Amino acid sequence: MVEFKFKNGFLKVLVINFIACLSVYSQDKTTLVTINKTEDAPVISKHIYGHFAEHLGRCIYDGFFVGDTSKIANTNGVRNDIVEALKKLQIPNLRWPGGCFADTYHWKDGIGPLDQRPTIVNTWWGGVTEDNSFGTHDFLNMCELLETEPYLSGNVGSGTVQELADWVQYTNFGGKSPMSDLRKKNGRNEPWKVKYWGIGNEAWGCGGNMTADYYANEYRKYATFISDWENTGGIVRIASGASSDDYNWTETLMKNIPRNMLGGLALHHYSVIDWKKKGDAVSFTEEQYFKTMTEALKMEELVTKHAAIMDKYDPNKKVDLVVDEWGGWYEVEKGTNPGFLYQQNTMRDAVLAGATLNIFNNHADRVRMANLAQCVNVLQAVILTKEAKMILTPTYHIMEMYKVHQDAKLLPIAFESPLYTFNNESLPAISVSASKDNNGLVHVSMVNVDSKKENKIEIDLNELTVKNITAKVLTSKTLQDHNSFDNPTKIQPTNYKGFEVKKGKLTVIIPPFSIVMIEGK
Repeated sequence: MVEFKFKNGFLKVLVINFIACLSVYSQDKTTLVTINKTEDAPVISKHIYGHFAEHLGRCIYDGFFVGDTSKIANTNGVRNDIVEALKKLQIPNLRWPGGCFADTYHWKDGIGPLDQRPTIVNTWWGGVTEDNSFGTHDFLNMCELLETEPYLSGNVGSGTVQELADWVQYTNFGGKSPMSDLRKKNGRNEPWKVKYWGIGNEAWGCGGNMTADYYANEYRKYATFISDWENTGGIVRIASGASSDDYNWTETLMKNIPRNMLGGLALHHYSVIDWKKKGDAVSFTEEQYFKTMTEALKMEELVTKHAAIMDKYDPNKKVDLVVDEWGGWYEVEKGTNPGFLYQQNTMRDAVLAGATLNIFNNHADRVRMANLAQCVNVLQAVILTKEAKMILTPTYHIMEMYKVHQDAKLLPIAFESPLYTFNNESLPAISVSASKDNNGLVHVSMVNVDSKKENKIEIDLNELTVKNITAKVLTSKTLQDHNSFDNPTKIQPTNYKGFEVKKGKLTVIIPPFSIVMIEGK
């Protein structure tokens, strides 16, 4: 069996007699979930529900930004319908301008009069010309429209310390200085007060192909000059972290970077079947689904092991683990630019998102920020656009269902999951997280990963003393179902009655590849 246990909000996975149990475990068995009220449990940071907008394909141009002369309703060139949709999600932060693009981006190219901005070639994504018409002012003003925190990714790979220090001064300093004077000349009197700063991106790869030791020294140098211009302690510096299971990278950075210089440590992990043959986003087999979910659920092991290394050097958990790139990655849609990473979004992505967010919630003691890749028209997007049309993907609806966990107190859980088995390999079929918000509302998010069988979950409500149970479900007829421009509402959350409360027990039937959100008042 696979046993999940929590201690102080921290998930441990113990596999006992794994092979033997494959043949004897009954899929029809009820999964008993115990939810505890623990005073020292962490708060689930709202920043776990962050998003990512890179200058990649149609994410910025022809996505967020259509220009102020567009017939599509916009505010200073930013689509109003996208702003409205993302505000409904209450997105807490938005990362920009990359990604790999960040380490070729020079921010001064994107300020001042449009006709004086130089162009560059986006060599990372499609070899298209970047005209820099969407720059610092456009992004930070858009974040104000979205009522979200900007998270700027600084150029370490091809930039300089002075360049990044100037960007901090330009965005954050309210007094008189060369950069604040330049900002005012360009039409913005008050600083934006940007809190979150990434010191490079994927330094082990597209950010410079650096070794961990070399990057640690570079980080220390950059962090020294990325200061808080008004001495309020308001800047969080985030180091370029590991790719998936590169635990040596995390060990090296935690060992060599002083705690007072390090606000967060990043981690990137994509759910990819095979980097050489990623598979279709819609026309996939059950085997491909199983492999995708194997990679997605690997996030549990990655977060656990990276957090354990961080605990060695930071036992008081002052440094955030920031999973600022995650999601599914498949082949691009037929007929689209391979460098634009445009893909459809199915129920597979909804299950992937729900299970991943449950993992982040359950590790809220260390995971305090995450960014789904990416927000619009790229990879596991929450929004897809086609000219004036816009659709909300199944992943969008998961983010909407799960927003109730933002800044709520984690409720530690314990349960033994049944198994989802395919070709003599198995995965935990059930994923669960729970929280209680400031209004006393309890929310339990449940995911059934199994592609064929429903699962039954039973929760003892006596400890929670909740009543008036309601539920929503996101499900569809097939895993391959998706919202299209011809049928934009095929998949959306609906009220769910597949539960009963009896003698202090809540029993929920979760359909195959479905996500259920329970609310108790």
